[in-house]
Formats: sequence, C-alpha cells, structure tokens
Amino acid sequence: MDYIIFIISMGALIYGAHFIIVESERIALHYNISHFVIGATLIALGTSLPEMAASIAASYHHKSDMAVANVMGSVILNISLVLGVVFLLSKNIKPKRDLFAKDSAWSLFPILIFILMGYDGKISAYEGILLFFIMASYLLFLSEDAKEITAEIDEELVKEKFKWTKTLLLLLAGFVLVVTGADFAVSSASNIARNLGVSEWIIGLLLIAFGTSLPELVVSVIAALKNNADMAIGNIIGSNVANFTVVLGSAAFVHPLKVDMTGNFFDIMAAFIVSLMLVFITANKLYNKAAGIVLLTTTTLVFSHALF
Repeated sequence: MDYIIFIISMGALIYGAHFIIVESERIALHYNISHFVIGATLIALGTSLPEMAASIAASYHHKSDMAVANVMGSVILNISLVLGVVFLLSKNIKPKRDLFAKDSAWSLFPILIFILMGYDGKISAYEGILLFFIMASYLLFLSEDAKEITAEIDEELVKEKFKWTKTLLLLLAGFVLVVTGADFAVSSASNIARNLGVSEWIIGLLLIAFGTSLPELVVSVIAALKNNADMAIGNIIGSNVANFTVVLGSAAFVHPLKVDMTGNFFDIMAAFIVSLMLVFITANKLYNKAAGIVLLTTTTLVFSHALF
C-alpha cells in the first residue's frame, strides 16, 4: 500500500508544482513582467518546487537524511541523467551563450558551500538564511546577462485571456497538491525504507530524488527537442543552484539539518564529481552523444553503488 501512496503522492506533488508554475506565468504575463524574469525565476525555481516541498516535509518530520539525500540525488540526476538524455536527443548543440565562462562556476560554488557548512555535521537555520542570499546573488548575476538568456514561454498563455478566479483556484489547488503530496511522499517513503530494511538516505537519494527530478527532465527534454540547448543546460544549472540554496535553506530553516559527511561521503562526492563533469563539458564544448553516454553511465554507476 505504501508504494501506491508514494506513487500517487509524487504525482500530486509534480502536478501541483506544474499548476503553480503555469499560473505564476499567467500572473507575470498579465503584469507585463519580462520573459527573462519569468524564465530565470518562475521556471528555474518552479522546477525545483517538488524538491523543496519534499525536503521541507522531511525536515519537519526530523528526517534530515531524507531531506539532504533528496538534494544530492536530484543534483546527480539533473546532470548525469537529464543532461545525458538531452545530449542523446539533440541533433546539433551549439549554445549561443558561453556557458563555461558565464555559468559553470555556479555548478560548483553551491556544493562547495554545502560541504563547508556540513563539515561540522549540521546546517543551522542561520546557515539556511545564508543559502537564500546565495540564490539571490545568482538571480542578480543572471539579471546582468538578461539579453543573452532565452526563456521558453508558452505562447498559448500569452494569447489566453487572464481570469483571476481561475488562476487563484488553480494556484490554491497546486499548493494543496504540493503540500499534501510532499507530506504523504515522505511518510510512505519512510515506511518503504523500514520495510526494505534500507536507510532513509537511500530512499531519499533514489526514490524521492528521481520523482522530484521529473520536472527538470521534462522541461530540459522539450527544450532539447526544440534545439534550445541554452535553456536545457541553463535550466539544469539553475535547478542545481536552487537545490543547494532554496531547497536546503528552506529545510534547514524549518529544522536544523544533520549532515553525515563521513557515512554519506560517496554520494556527496558523486554530486561534486558530476558538477565537475559539467564544468569540463562546458569548458571543452563536449555537447555530443558521446558525452551523453558517459553521463548516463555515471548515473548507472552511482545508483548501483547506492543499491548494492
């Protein structure tokens, strides 16, 4: 029964996040907010909403391992699985933006901050607030290059007539689905962990992280099929920054997070290594199927280690 509850709750979480993203876009377009701001904030942060909800729920229930593992697993999957699929699906990737010079540091900086913060075995509420400031710095950095960044906005939303009643109802439904889905996802995942005799860290790293990474996968694959590599790769970098800052920051603010750097060394280092791989790929412009295969192989190796 817990497996069914977990699947339904993850579906509610993802659909709820989708409602929030779409209706937030409607409001932004209604008030003539620029496409860049929508792309940099609503879409980048919106695709990380499932991770945030799941980690906050886990932190609220004092399940630090699950909250942190969700972030580690999501970061690993975003780069190795999502980016690997993007490279395999895309025919010709030639980003207009210099991703190495302008963005690659942001794939490493947040995880280095996390390692420094977690070195003493915990991330406090004050450190959580600091993580929010890092996200604010990232958005400020993006705003300086607004003209170079493309944002994929649904043209149907632009054409539709805005209705406050419909938008508010869907926003409310979205928040209810996200909050309820996150709570049930965490409780059912905990039960699954106990029944299988595995740690909550493994469940967070595998099951919850995979489920909450689906929005990034969908957004990036659609962008890749439209030959919009800048958005696909940018979405992954932005989502990873959001995971280490807003997601962990929110969870730590709800309740201080315990971080077992020694016991979970392999998975934390895996997140760091795949972040380094992203820097290497952008530095050498290895946007091809060979890089995609290497990334997908990395996904298999990391999660095989977690399982066995």
